[in-house]
Amino acid sequence: MATHPPEINKVDDISHVSDSGNGGGRNLVPIHGGLHGVEDRPSPASSTGIWVGIAAISMTFLALTSALVVRKGASSDWQHFTLPSILYVNTLLLALSSATLEVSRRRMRRLRIQAASPARWLYVTLFLGLAFVSGQYVAWRQLSSEGLYLATNPSSSFFYVLTAGHLLHVLGGLGGLVLVIHRLEKSILRRSTLDVAARYWHFLGVLWVYLLLLLRVNL
Repeated sequence: MATHPPEINKVDDISHVSDSGNGGGRNLVPIHGGLHGVEDRPSPASSTGIWVGIAAISMTFLALTSALVVRKGASSDWQHFTLPSILYVNTLLLALSSATLEVSRRRMRRLRIQAASPARWLYVTLFLGLAFVSGQYVAWRQLSSEGLYLATNPSSSFFYVLTAGHLLHVLGGLGGLVLVIHRLEKSILRRSTLDVAARYWHFLGVLWVYLLLLLRVNL
């Protein structure tokens, strides 16, 4: 009596398999585009690293805050000036960018594409971040037109140092967003990568509000 080998079920709807490089884990993406290739495993190293980075940045700006307070109290040449109004617009832009980034994260949790792609909201976040950078440049141009430069006065020096230091970290955050978008479009994005980028970006928003209040009170 002839016997037949058992049938093996084949997966017909898989169009992309990517190796994560961590123990052979893989992403499986249906051929008809129902899912983004997003791995859902946590990455303890990246999560720990971002908190260490946030702590280091916080200590740096706290040191600058202490230097500002001491310098202001020890000098008689401290010059007060009105902050450029564009800084408040920049605050709104940064707040909106955090909101759009959270929209993208929530859509990513569902995995399935709904009315809009998560990448679309990441592009909006990126645009708002670039608008913030442009706004900071406008603020510096406004102060320079009033004769306030880096070496004009201790107060203007702290303004440029604090805002430029924050801007450098914003540029780093924008680079992280570009990386997230690239990996998402290539279907090789780890969700932990997006989470790390989001934590850093939200931290920059909180840091900016702190710096704006500090400058408003002391300048």
